[in-house]
Amino acid sequence: MDLNSPLFDRIRVRPKAEEARTADAPVCEHPGCGRPGDFRAPKGRTHEGQYYHFCLDHVRAYNQSYNYFAGMSDAAVAAYQKDALTGHRPTWKIGVNGAAEGLHRARSDAEGAGDYTVEDPFGVFGAGAFARRAPREEKRRLSGTALKALDTLGLDEGADAAAIKARYKLLVKRFHPDANGGDRSFEARFHEIVRAYNTLRALGLA
Repeated sequence: MDLNSPLFDRIRVRPKAEEARTADAPVCEHPGCGRPGDFRAPKGRTHEGQYYHFCLDHVRAYNQSYNYFAGMSDAAVAAYQKDALTGHRPTWKIGVNGAAEGLHRARSDAEGAGDYTVEDPFGVFGAGAFARRAPREEKRRLSGTALKALDTLGLDEGADAAAIKARYKLLVKRFHPDANGGDRSFEARFHEIVRAYNTLRALGLA
């Protein structure tokens, strides 16, 4: 065998794994350290996805002093931790999506779909499967003054303007001094009725 043959110069030898790793590994970025930087350490907030390369000793020292929230106020840290629960993405209350709700309301108002209890756009359950929602009665809320005035006239809180006026006219005719031959014994009651009616008028109920 001729050891001086040019064929030997073309033979490729695979380097050892340790030598290959050492050659490819970056150098430790700690000042003055020339050892291989086999270990990554995050650069910190506002540099997400970027890393330093350190040797084992220097990455341990870096990790002991590392603080992601350095420079942030307590309120900012609390807000960040709260947002982290949802991956820093916007959230809505369960069953509520603001954009979808607004779109649905606009479509319901345009098509009259809001009168139905359930929406079945594909007709899965067949025609007539959904009953029209009974309209809700808006019960007016009256103040204590209004309730007292109605009680003075002998009316309940459901009385409308027409009923109030009719009741007022009836009571005025009954308790007016002229209707009682000038008898002043009903005068106090008459003034109560007038005050009650004027109160209801001022509140827009009569």
